[in-house]
Amino acid sequence: MLQYVIWEVNPEIFHIGWFSVRWYGLLFALGFLIGMQIMSYIFKKEDKPVADTDSLLIYMVVSTILGARIGHFLFYEPDVLFHHPLTVITPPFAGLASHGAIIGILTGLWLYSRRKESILTNQTFLWVCDRIAIVVALAGACIRFGNLMNSEIVGRPTDLPWAFVFMNNSEYAKIPRHPAQLYESLSCLVLFFILLWFWNRTKEKTPRGSMLGIFMIWIFGLRFFYEYLKENQVAFEDNLPLNVGQLLSIPAVLLGIYFLVRSYRTPVTLLASEKTDRITP
Repeated sequence: MLQYVIWEVNPEIFHIGWFSVRWYGLLFALGFLIGMQIMSYIFKKEDKPVADTDSLLIYMVVSTILGARIGHFLFYEPDVLFHHPLTVITPPFAGLASHGAIIGILTGLWLYSRRKESILTNQTFLWVCDRIAIVVALAGACIRFGNLMNSEIVGRPTDLPWAFVFMNNSEYAKIPRHPAQLYESLSCLVLFFILLWFWNRTKEKTPRGSMLGIFMIWIFGLRFFYEYLKENQVAFEDNLPLNVGQLLSIPAVLLGIYFLVRSYRTPVTLLASEKTDRITP
């Protein structure tokens, strides 16, 4: 039987003077870099302009960070957002919300698709979202593992043999807890392989919105239940029947169900007419 895991990993890899490199930042960046290599492969296989992945990367980085930052303050610290809005774009950039990141990503991909949704490139909103879902799942695995390296977003106390004792977290140290970050990281990794397998079987015949729907249902359906194993992020959540993460996950799952059902009710259109593919019932 396993003993409790004593987790006292240094979140900092190295530092030179004021400059430091941390595991979280490295894993965050790797999620984007590896993800764009996968997107380049997908673009090649589906005869899309590989050069477009450069602009897609810019849209993804900006929309993810802005969405996650604004989402954190909007959902968890609204007073800070309304009274000190510049906090969103100034160091130390503490606080990122995955629900905000998804909203930002969908917005960024909509803007990207408006430029690329032509008869030549044929990168409609749902086409891009389905493929990006693959790499976002991988990025989610990297980011949640980064949370583990930071000893943050910890779970509730447990006596399970695989419980972690987060020695570097002064607020929750010395008590065995669920490694909730690891649960979510592994869930994202499994989803990555499922979506990659799904796309590899169907490629250009993938029902539009199907992978986006699977992503939303999987990620936020599990997130709803994982929240029961995690400590609340802010004090006001202690007085709520469901915490903020759970409340935000419900509409995300419903949206995923909508995309998934819609994808199988709407046949994949021919190349010449795909430009009409919109998010419409």
